[in-house]
Amino acid sequence: MAVLSVSHRARAVRILGVVSASAALALGTAGNALACNISEFSAEAKCDGDKGVITVTDVDPAGIPATVTVYLQNNGADAKKVGEQVVKGSREGTTITFADDWKANAEYRIHVKASSYVDEDIKPNLVTPATACKKEEEPPASTPPATPTPSASPSKPAEESQSPAPEPSESQSSSPAGNAPAPAGDSNLAETGANSNTGLIAGIAAALVVIGGGAVFFGMRRRGANSDS
Repeated sequence: MAVLSVSHRARAVRILGVVSASAALALGTAGNALACNISEFSAEAKCDGDKGVITVTDVDPAGIPATVTVYLQNNGADAKKVGEQVVKGSREGTTITFADDWKANAEYRIHVKASSYVDEDIKPNLVTPATACKKEEEPPASTPPATPTPSASPSKPAEESQSPAPEPSESQSSSPAGNAPAPAGDSNLAETGANSNTGLIAGIAAALVVIGGGAVFFGMRRRGANSDS
């Protein structure tokens, strides 16, 4: 009887050990599966004021450190390394921020590496919104050029400021062709209408004066002779 009881105990202990080992193996495998997985990481493009930022959140409850690297893509290739940070996840989620003034519809590749647990990209790649954080400034409306104000008395050219020379009068117009200009002393005679007949008229006037004087003289003498008789 005693031999049988010992055998049953050893058998029970052996079975318990196998069950415990199986449970530990199952828990270990489950722990590794839940410790760090790429599905526990997410990325988002946000705005901090008028600046762009990229955030990565880790919800790994085990808090295994993971290195997160962000790359800007261009035509399917890495154009620029934006930055690299280490994150320790939590059940509530731990978020890290990468400052990058991203453009609209830009594409980023985000790689996660955590020891022997994960070494891959977050799928799909992150594409930023269609509207950038900082709005493009509109060019100022063109204003018409100011109309110059005319001065009160605009200066005239020297030629215009000089008064024009008076036009010559008819009397000062050029003499007929072939005649020399009259001397200065004869200008009054020309203005009064005198010409070459002036001497003849003066002689006739003198003769009339003489005739008239003689008639008066003979008339007075004749009257005196009549009075004497």
